[in-house]
Amino acid sequence: MSRTKVVPIPVLGRHTVNAYLLLGRRPVIVDAGTPGSGRKIHEQVRAHGVDPADVSLIVITHGHIDHFGSAAELHRLTGAPLVGHAADLAPFRTGRAREPYLPTGPMGRLMAGHRSLHLEVPPFEPDVIVTGETDLEDFGVSARIMPTPGHTAGSVSVLTDRGDLVAGDLIANSFFGLVRGRPANPPFHDDPLGNLASLRRMLALNPANLHVGHGTPLQPDRVRRWADREHRRLSRLRAAGRLPVRTENGVPR
Repeated sequence: MSRTKVVPIPVLGRHTVNAYLLLGRRPVIVDAGTPGSGRKIHEQVRAHGVDPADVSLIVITHGHIDHFGSAAELHRLTGAPLVGHAADLAPFRTGRAREPYLPTGPMGRLMAGHRSLHLEVPPFEPDVIVTGETDLEDFGVSARIMPTPGHTAGSVSVLTDRGDLVAGDLIANSFFGLVRGRPANPPFHDDPLGNLASLRRMLALNPANLHVGHGTPLQPDRVRRWADREHRRLSRLRAAGRLPVRTENGVPR
């Protein structure tokens, strides 16, 4: 089987919000972008020489509006089945992300009240519901869905045979992708320590690159150094009782 290639599909700005196209025997799309961007993703897939009708699967990395906002539209345009993790079914089925958002820093606090984050979008029922590591060989790419909870309970990443990790919001470029190559938290995490544990688990697999939802690809060694600093920061916050975490019933504490 041919090795899997990762192609970014900018949805908002040059790299502020990204979806991805995985190219193997058959194409797979990862994430569906913001509301109203299904047609744009569809056109960019075609611009890369791929017939959108050939797309075998659309993987949604998690239940935030900028990643599943156009899932129903993209499903309608391509006919491809949608896949998501069981722990994020509530956002998928209601068309609304869990609220309130839990900011990771000043950027998140600034963005938390932004109207676009609180929209209700067309809901969807995943055709494939995953709960654990899932091989995508049958869908035409040499890659695996990897559960990476923390950003949301149902966050997933996709790891290809070439070692490319399509990481959703496991990590981001600084300032919501505007500062390229500089690792940072995305604006929100439901469980910061859980997300960091997922990130370190993925780094232990020695990925070649981390392709993120916000910004350009990140180099693993730079992310490892950032993760060490972040662990120290979060440990201080936890010791001081200042680390917000969403509980199982969805309420922050």
